[in-house]
Amino acid sequence: MDIDVTVLLCLVLGLIMYFLFQPRNPNSPPCVSSWIPWFGAAFQFGKAPLEFLEQARIKHGPVFTVYILGNRLTFVAETEDALELLRTKEADFDEAVMQNLFLIFKLIVRQLSPSNLHQFSETLWDEFHEHVDHLGKEGTEDLNELVRQVMFPTIMKTLFGKSFGPTNKSRTEEFERHFQNFDDEFEFGSQMPEFFLRKWSKSKTWLLTEFERIVTDIKKHKPSESDSKTLVQHVLDNFHGNGVANFLLLLFWASQVNAVSGAFWTLAFILSHPSIYKNIMEEIVSVYGKAGNKIEVFEDDLRKLPSIKQCILEALRLTSPGVIMRKAMKPIKNFVIPPGDLLLVSPYWMHRNPKYFPEPEIFKWSHDRWKEANLEKNAFLDGYFAFGGGKNRCPGRWFSIMETHMLVVILLYKYQFTLLDPVPKQVTSAGI
Repeated sequence: MDIDVTVLLCLVLGLIMYFLFQPRNPNSPPCVSSWIPWFGAAFQFGKAPLEFLEQARIKHGPVFTVYILGNRLTFVAETEDALELLRTKEADFDEAVMQNLFLIFKLIVRQLSPSNLHQFSETLWDEFHEHVDHLGKEGTEDLNELVRQVMFPTIMKTLFGKSFGPTNKSRTEEFERHFQNFDDEFEFGSQMPEFFLRKWSKSKTWLLTEFERIVTDIKKHKPSESDSKTLVQHVLDNFHGNGVANFLLLLFWASQVNAVSGAFWTLAFILSHPSIYKNIMEEIVSVYGKAGNKIEVFEDDLRKLPSIKQCILEALRLTSPGVIMRKAMKPIKNFVIPPGDLLLVSPYWMHRNPKYFPEPEIFKWSHDRWKEANLEKNAFLDGYFAFGGGKNRCPGRWFSIMETHMLVVILLYKYQFTLLDPVPKQVTSAGI
């Protein structure tokens, strides 16, 4: 027994020594040190990721490596390097995710392309109108909660179909509660053993069970005509093998986390700038007439409201906290990054590069900021990473902008808002 304990202690000590003092290629990026094997800098990164990355950039330079939860994460902090990295074929997106879903990715790109958005606009508007009516005529409400109350069921009904998902108020509230738990700890939950995060694991299991039920219901009521199918029904037609509930949970998570956050910050910035609020309302009234009338908003109408779209893009520029991930498949030209490293770019700091965005901390909604962008052709500015970069940008970015655009229009048109609190400090979670 004593020999077994001694051998075990030696193995543990050997692992610790390996992690702490393993040899490093002198040409590799500098590494942020940590005394905790496997966990690495997970605690510091999880507590305040953006501040952690900025301090590491100042100390180590524009390219550095961090050990987190058994992974080598190499961060690229300069915009020019990030642009080159996202274009290279030697850094692969598909290897950075759990499963190769390239065919499904292409399907979603096709279904949510600008030329197909008209298929969703009427359903979106009907759902928005119904759920905004439930808010009542006046009152005091947390802005983020107000946006979530409207956006959550609207996206569910638009992507999955009106007959699927939670069917009553109590079930909807239970769904939302578990989804909030899932979202709150997604960054760590997707990387760490689940016994470390029991609350997250419990909610994930509940949600997967719910999505398995939804999948069964959808397959039983599949329409024969392709034009009548929802996005999720198209996905199910092309998804082969196990894990469909897992994929739909991630699809729903991606659609919710970006849409709710984007709409909240767009409204918060507009309402906190009286002159912008006034100009936006004048633009809306010029298209729809006196505020308060019942209106219908479709995709073509949104082109007449470019200022709101600029506000959306500017709000996302200032508040995009996530990271863009690739995997180094082989040594990358002009980079000293070992194959196998996960490569990460932080849009939050890229969007604060004054070379690309003068006065980067200021909310500039007008043509002063966006005059070089061709919003009619959906072309963004150089250095803009709110929806990722390279060939694997977010496939739902045009749908996300459209739904945010619609929600902002209907809320500002129907209600007169007064902020009772200052705009909160921007959240700096990892948001992977």
